[in-house]
Amino acid sequence: MSLVGKKAPHFKEAAVEQGGKITPDFSLEPFLGKKDVILFFYPMDFTFVCPTELLAFQEKLKDFQDRGVEVVAVSTDTEQSHWAWLNTPVEEGGIKGVTYPIVSDKNKTISKNYGVLAGDYFYDDNDQLHADTPAMVAYRGLFLIDKDGVVRHELINDLPLGRSVDEALRVVDALQHFRQYGDVCPAGWKKGQEALKPTHSGVADYLAQKKMQKKSDSTSGDDKK
Repeated sequence: MSLVGKKAPHFKEAAVEQGGKITPDFSLEPFLGKKDVILFFYPMDFTFVCPTELLAFQEKLKDFQDRGVEVVAVSTDTEQSHWAWLNTPVEEGGIKGVTYPIVSDKNKTISKNYGVLAGDYFYDDNDQLHADTPAMVAYRGLFLIDKDGVVRHELINDLPLGRSVDEALRVVDALQHFRQYGDVCPAGWKKGQEALKPTHSGVADYLAQKKMQKKSDSTSGDDKK
């Protein structure tokens, strides 16, 4: 079931932060009322698609920060595994140089609560989560959580399918544009482009302009032949 429109599930777990500092009780609470958050899950440390994603988010980290957005990663590995991976050079398959927090979900409860836990699991009589599959990991889930702690966007990929960091930035821009101007963002919208008023006349005007633009572009193409 989707979390969009609902409060993001609370958690408080160990995380490795900038400089290799291990924080035992990391949570998203300090960002409430201050920052939007991109929270993304990945399957495992020391794997294959995962380092490409974590490094891609690092490359665009300043773009997120310039928008007032915090980036946080989560996997079901331990904080010690995160620390070791963060200290492994990139040319050896590591993610050295990543500076945003990486949370340890070794109990798998964060992944379960966000609906990204792969495999079968069950609860015992003491409400403890157990995995039927020992190597159970998280799918590639991504959640945009606004300043009020509400999930505004989610994307969940299967394990072999890497994500687009540019798309995550685009969705952040769309949310922030809507919040600032009240205009809604149509298909393929990018920052700097025209959005539309959420009314019948607004969408009619937008579609009419798009149609005219396509006709103009087609005519220009014919002229160049």
